[in-house]
Amino acid sequence: MNQDYTLDLYTGGLVETNGYLLAFNDGTNILIDAPEGVSSWLQKKNLHPTHLLLTHQHYDHVMDVAALQALGVPVYAHSPYSTFLTLETMARAWGMPQVSPYQIDHLLAEQSELVIGEAHFALAHVPGHSPDSVTFYHESSSSLFSGDTLFQQSIGRADIPGHGDPRLLIAGIRQKLLTLPATTTVYPGHGASTTIQSEMQRNPYLR
Repeated sequence: MNQDYTLDLYTGGLVETNGYLLAFNDGTNILIDAPEGVSSWLQKKNLHPTHLLLTHQHYDHVMDVAALQALGVPVYAHSPYSTFLTLETMARAWGMPQVSPYQIDHLLAEQSELVIGEAHFALAHVPGHSPDSVTFYHESSSSLFSGDTLFQQSIGRADIPGHGDPRLLIAGIRQKLLTLPATTTVYPGHGASTTIQSEMQRNPYLR
């Protein structure tokens, strides 16, 4: 396994959402997801992302996108920004903070690979939690950034109207994620990291 980056984890916002900063040897600093507060956290630690990748655009993963984009950080996502994808109406009903609008600079739909400097990711579109859910697999370190598709002994919620489809989600996980090497480390959008092998053996949703 070639760990050609250092990893910093931020967890914040009302539903404890994870954001991951991958700092590569060539100066490329990739942030995966932008939960509330990550922009201030980056500034305090004097960390400067060069790119922002979104696993999906539910409100808790994009609260700080506009703030980072204002600093010149380009944003990559499967689909264009929309209030449907950010769950704006539902978030307001739940009393969640409003998402500041932003733009997607680079669309990933129909792409199976993403190369940014030294960073090479295999992409997998895995809807069922959100229509735009995409995972990022860094092969040389055998690391999967799964967003809200796959968690430690769980999967993403699939009951949001217009977004969720449990059969589609489970089929996508089986076909596109569980086929990765068993030793792959999974970094999810919430909670602790896990491995593909562990989820194949212990995840009750995937038995």
